[in-house]
Amino acid sequence: MILVLGGTSDSLKICDRLNQIGISDFVLSVATEFGKDLALEHAKNIINGKMDKKEMVEYIRDKGIRQVIDATHPYAIEVSRNAIEACDQTDIKYIRFERKSLLDEIKYQQEYVVDTIEEACDMVMKNKNWENVLIATGSKNLATYVKLLKGKKLVARVLPTSEVIRSCEAMGLNADNIIALKGPFSKDINVALLKHSKIEVVITKESGFAGGFIDKIEACEELGIPVIIIRRRTIDYQRMIHSIDEIEEGLIFG
Repeated sequence: MILVLGGTSDSLKICDRLNQIGISDFVLSVATEFGKDLALEHAKNIINGKMDKKEMVEYIRDKGIRQVIDATHPYAIEVSRNAIEACDQTDIKYIRFERKSLLDEIKYQQEYVVDTIEEACDMVMKNKNWENVLIATGSKNLATYVKLLKGKKLVARVLPTSEVIRSCEAMGLNADNIIALKGPFSKDINVALLKHSKIEVVITKESGFAGGFIDKIEACEELGIPVIIIRRRTIDYQRMIHSIDEIEEGLIFG
C-alpha cells in the first residue's frame, strides 16, 4: 500500500498516474472536506483529516504502508517533517514531490522576496503608499495578516467554501475584503481582479506553474503593482523529485 499525502493539484496528478500504470493499492490523504471532494475522481481510497507524527506512524503500521509520496503544499513544512520522521521510524521509503521554484525566472523590478509573513507585513506597514493590500496566500494564516496590517485595507483571495468564508467574517472581514474564487487564474483574470479592488501591493507565496504563480507576477508587472513573495522554507527532504515521471521510476525501480 502506498500513502499519498495530498494538498496540491499535483497530488491528484500523481494518483492519476498510479491508476494509469495499474497501481490501485494506494490511499490519498487530504486535510479538508473540500480536498476530499476534489479527490473523488482521482482516488478510490481517501482519508480525510490531519495526522500528527504518532498518528501517521500508527496508520503506516496498521495499513501496511510501504511507501509515502509527500505531495503536500510547499509551505506545509510540519506535515512533511512528520512524514519524514514517521517513515524513518517505520523504516519505509519516503519521496518528496515538489514543483520547481520559479524565483530565478522572475525579472520584475518591483519584486521583493522575504522569508516570513512578518517580514512581508513589516514592509507593507513601512510604505504609506501601499494602502490596498491583496493577500494571495490563502486563508490559513489570514489572522496573522489581519493582526499585523492594522490600518490597511486587506483584500483576501480565498477558496469559496462556507468554512473559509465564516472564518474570514470572524476576523472582521466582509464582502469588500473577500474574493472567494478557486484558482489558478490566467494573467487576464488576475489583471481584472487587481484593477477591480484597486490593489496597490500583493503578498503571495512562491508556488509553481500549477499554482498560477507566473500569471500572477505578470499581471502585477503589467499594472506596475509591487509584489512581495514569501520564499519557501526548506528542510532535508532526503529525496526530492519534480516530475510525475520520476515518481513512476521510483516506484518501479526504487
